Amino acid sequence: MKIIQWYPGHMTGAMRMMEQNLSLVDGVIFVLDARCPAASFNAKLKKLLKSKPVLYVFNKADLADERVDILMSAVKSMGAVCVKANSVNAGARRALTEAIKSLVAQKRETAAAKGYNRVFRFMVAGVPNTGKSTLINILAGSKRAETGDKAGVTRGKQWIKCDGFELLDTPGTMPPAFENQYLARHLAYVGSINDDILEMDEIALALLEELAANYPKRLEERYSINIGQPLEMLEGVCARRGFILRGGEYDYERGERAIIDDFRKGRLGRITLDSVEDITSLEF
Repeated sequence: MKIIQWYPGHMTGAMRMMEQNLSLVDGVIFVLDARCPAASFNAKLKKLLKSKPVLYVFNKADLADERVDILMSAVKSMGAVCVKANSVNAGARRALTEAIKSLVAQKRETAAAKGYNRVFRFMVAGVPNTGKSTLINILAGSKRAETGDKAGVTRGKQWIKCDGFELLDTPGTMPPAFENQYLARHLAYVGSINDDILEMDEIALALLEELAANYPKRLEERYSINIGQPLEMLEGVCARRGFILRGGEYDYERGERAIIDDFRKGRLGRITLDSVEDITSLEF
């Protein structure tokens, strides 16, 4: 399989911008994809944040299954603060707001004791396509940040005013190199890496292999196929969906795109890709 590597030039500038603006914020909201929180954890970004208090948001939790709660417990056991969220559910606003404010509770008490009524600021960071901008729009109560379903929509910084605090929206940033290609594939599955630089046939077959090992019934129910080798399953999907070219050959490209799209949009059900071992190998 081709090595996955994606670190476009604008990300170097984004990391520099974030480092320059750290002194302006009181804390950091680190947005993770709940389906792959270990894969969407950027160790280089965490190192950049230094001593700032961090709130980890397990976003898109509506697309992850109950195993995400086990992963959250593992992160909390390391002393980190985290909360589960769903960016498409406005009901998450109150819980998120409370978690954000509690992140700087001591600072707020100190400021109040001195008679200061200051606005606290937070940087929102994470890898691309974890729902950072959508999360900000929910907290702001309106569409303030640019959103999209493609990696790399946000390119510059944006200050967003919310109820009692301000948020700095930042571009999604990847580590300069992926040391763990298994986790890198998880980012490819969820759309955090630009599809244009990926070998989508390899990604689709790898996704089928993982789902067959961990969620075989989802594949059987969605596509009415037998669980077997990845290529056999892909051909089964093509046959069931009528993805056939002239001459009776399978239209593999349409089949691959359908499988990836079904996964990303939750049509295969709620799925969590990462394991506790993946989480505990990191330093939150």
